Amino acid sequence: MSCNSCTTKNKKGDGCSGGCSSGGCNSGKLAVFDWLSNVRLPGGQDFFDCVEVRFKNSRKEYFKNTEKLSLQIGDVVATEASSGHDVGVVTLTGELVRLQMKKRKIDWNGEGIPKVYRKANQRDIDIWQESRDKEIEVQKRSRELAIALGLEMKISDVEFQGDGSKATFYYTAEGRVDFRQLIKDMARAFSVRIEMRQIGFRQEAARLGGIGSCGRELCCSTWLTDFRTVTTSAARYQQLSLNPQKLAGQCGKLKCCLNFELDSYVDALQDFPRTETKLHTEKGKASCQKIDIFKRLMWYSYDEDPINWHKLSVESVKEIIAKNGAGDKDVVLEDYAITAEADGIGSGIGMTMIKENTEDSLTRFDKPKRKKKKNDKRSKSNKAGNQNGNETGKSESKVEIPEKQVDANIQHKNEQRKPNQQVKIKKTQPQSQKHNIPIENEKDKQKNNIANQKNSKNPKHLKEKNPNAKRKSNHFNKNSTDNNK
Repeated sequence: MSCNSCTTKNKKGDGCSGGCSSGGCNSGKLAVFDWLSNVRLPGGQDFFDCVEVRFKNSRKEYFKNTEKLSLQIGDVVATEASSGHDVGVVTLTGELVRLQMKKRKIDWNGEGIPKVYRKANQRDIDIWQESRDKEIEVQKRSRELAIALGLEMKISDVEFQGDGSKATFYYTAEGRVDFRQLIKDMARAFSVRIEMRQIGFRQEAARLGGIGSCGRELCCSTWLTDFRTVTTSAARYQQLSLNPQKLAGQCGKLKCCLNFELDSYVDALQDFPRTETKLHTEKGKASCQKIDIFKRLMWYSYDEDPINWHKLSVESVKEIIAKNGAGDKDVVLEDYAITAEADGIGSGIGMTMIKENTEDSLTRFDKPKRKKKKNDKRSKSNKAGNQNGNETGKSESKVEIPEKQVDANIQHKNEQRKPNQQVKIKKTQPQSQKHNIPIENEKDKQKNNIANQKNSKNPKHLKEKNPNAKRKSNHFNKNSTDNNK
C-alpha cells in the first residue's frame, strides 16, 4: 500500500498519505487531493463522521464512522454489505467527503448509509487477497459458459466481495440478455452467490482503464465521472475530419475530449461569416472552401474555377459581403487575396530562411564505390614482373652468350625448315651488359666460356625468353623428318 512516486507518508511511515495524483497511491483511480488535511477545524465544530472507501477499480462508496475510529487515508477497513462484509481502502476523510456527497446528492443524515465495522485484521486481509487472486480464472471460465449458451454478451470484469461469499459479474451487451441459465451454471461451478450487473461501454473503459491516443491515462478512469453525450457536430465545429477510427476512443464511442474545447470553438466561430454565403464578383460567384479559426483566414474559389483558391482574411470577407449587400458586384478576389510575400514566405528573407532550415540529404556522407580500372591491374603486374626480372637477372648475371653463336644456330635450323617459315631473330643484350655487372677474374671468364659452349648446343635462355619459338621449332622438326622419310 505504498507509492513510489510520492514522498508524503502517513503516521505509520509505511506508505503514501493518498494525496498525490500519480495513480500509485492508495487513493487509486478518481483520486481527490485532500487539501484540507493539515487545516484545523474551527472551535466547537465536530469532525465529519463519513469516509470514502474505494473497492476494486473505480467503485467508490461512502460509509458512516459510527464507532468513531481514527481512520486515515490508506487504512484497510471492513465495511457493511448486503450480506456479510466487504473490504476496502479509505481514500478520503474530513470535510471533503461532505463536498463529494453533496456533489453526488447523497444525504449524509439519512439512515440508508452503510457503516464501517472495524479496521481489517490480518485474517480479513488474507481472505480478501485469496478471493482477488481467483478473479481472472473465474472470469475466463464464465466467458466459456456464456459462449457455450450462445449469449451475445461480454463479461468484462469480475469482483469478489471481501469475505469471498459473493461475486459480481460486470458485462456489456447491445440489448437485453436472458442469463437465468448462466447464473445457475455459474453458481454450480463457483459455489458462490452470483450477481449480474450490466454497464455501458464508457463505464467498462472507466473500470478497466488504459492509455489513450494522446499518451495519457483515460480521462474516464482518472478524473471524469459524468459522461455527456458526444455528437459528430462537435468534430465539425472544430474542423476535424469525420474519420471514425480517429474520433473513437477505446470504448468504441466518440471521444469525450471532443467536448472539452467545443465552447471555445463555438465562441470563435460567432465572429466568422457563415460558410454558406457566396461572394458575388465580376468573374462570378465564389464559394468558401476552407477556414482557419486560429489564424482567422478563409479560402474562396470561383465556381467556374474551383481549383484555384484565394486566401482572404475575415475582415476582407466581411467587407465584400457588405459591398454585395449594397449592390456593388465589381469585386475581384485577387485584390483582397493574401499573397505569399505578404506572409513573409515569398522571395527575399523568407526564402533564405527556409533554405537554411531545410535538412541536408541523408546520403551526403556516403562515398560512391570506385571501379577498379584494368590499367591499375596491368601496372601492378608489370611492377611485379620487373621485380622478378631483376631478381632472375641477378641470379643469371654471370652467364654470357655471344650474339654470333645464337645467330648461327638459328640459321642452321632455318635451313631445315620450309622456305616461308623462318624464326624471327630478336637481338638481346647479354645479361652482364644489361645489368652492367662486371666480370672480375680470368677464372670466371673460363667458366663462362664453358657454359657458353653448352648453351650453344641447347640454349636455355631462348627457351625461357621465347617459349613459342620452341613450339614452332618442334613442329618444324617433325615436318622435316617426315620429308626425309
